[in-house]
Amino acid sequence: MGDFLTEEQVKVLKLTHRTIKDKKLADRIKAILSLNSGHEYSQVATILLLDEVTLRRYVEKFKEKGMSGLLEYHYTGGRSQLNIFQQNELRDYLQINTQTKAKDIVLYVKNQYKISYSVIGITKLLHRLGFSYKKPKVIPGKADYAKQKEFLDTYKEIKSKLKTNDQIYFLDSTHPQHNTTLSYGWILKGHENDKFIKTNTGRERLNLTGAFSLSTYQAVVKSEKTINSQMILKLLDRLIKLQPQGKIHLVLDNASYYHADIIQDWKSHHYRVKFHFLPPYSPNLNLIERLWRFFHQKITNNHYFETYAEFKKTSLKFFKNIDSYKEELTTLMTDNFQLVPNLKLQT
Repeated sequence: MGDFLTEEQVKVLKLTHRTIKDKKLADRIKAILSLNSGHEYSQVATILLLDEVTLRRYVEKFKEKGMSGLLEYHYTGGRSQLNIFQQNELRDYLQINTQTKAKDIVLYVKNQYKISYSVIGITKLLHRLGFSYKKPKVIPGKADYAKQKEFLDTYKEIKSKLKTNDQIYFLDSTHPQHNTTLSYGWILKGHENDKFIKTNTGRERLNLTGAFSLSTYQAVVKSEKTINSQMILKLLDRLIKLQPQGKIHLVLDNASYYHADIIQDWKSHHYRVKFHFLPPYSPNLNLIERLWRFFHQKITNNHYFETYAEFKKTSLKFFKNIDSYKEELTTLMTDNFQLVPNLKLQT
């Protein structure tokens, strides 16, 4: 179509688009601006998930009535809005029963209160009631708050008694897969369909076991074909060499290889090393879990590796050069642990 708006109309449309909060109305403005820029009806319809008949109706409305015609609604809702008591009931219901679709809430309100809302109307109501559309946080279903608190008290006591050469290390393993992992990122508006990341059919995993020191922000990471007691021994021997003096406190989960006979025998000959086992289902108390997530953000997410060898080399290089991330790690790797509450089952 192209070039049917005046410069002043373009300015007004762009200004309105920046300030308007209603998504559907914003899409109407984008449709007019896109058609004015020379895009075909079929292109704009595909991008905005609309049909060409609707787009042509928007253009006619704008030509006939200007901005007011373009942005007018013709929805006629039900007999009335929810009163304050009904709103409070709805808020309580949604706090217990998390709904994923606004149209399901529309149906619930209609059945419960005999009041009809549009999807847009119910969405605005939810915002007024203080709701936002977010993912809930995932927590271990069998976490025990009391045991976590008991461990945290023990940890604080150990930390308070550390001497000059003593160190606390957090141990754990991770298994990144040689395949592209997509995650959210900032993409220039209008270019979402131009952003591609290659993938492969790799299924090989990189088995990493590591220890992280909060006092030095150093990570000791070992890579082997299989994570077992032999691999743990190599990691422990490495820590002994790195810290020839002082006690070595290890915070770790209850993986079976930590309890293997060969590890117990090793412990009996290394009195400086103290094992402190986390309560079951408590990854929130293991600081190295944050390091693994940081590693994935920097190395694996939205990155393509042609070969497994390249993937492994880049991953291990990250931990070898971890000093270059020290500024970021200073704010991320802190022992301000949050305890997982004992929650009642929610539907």
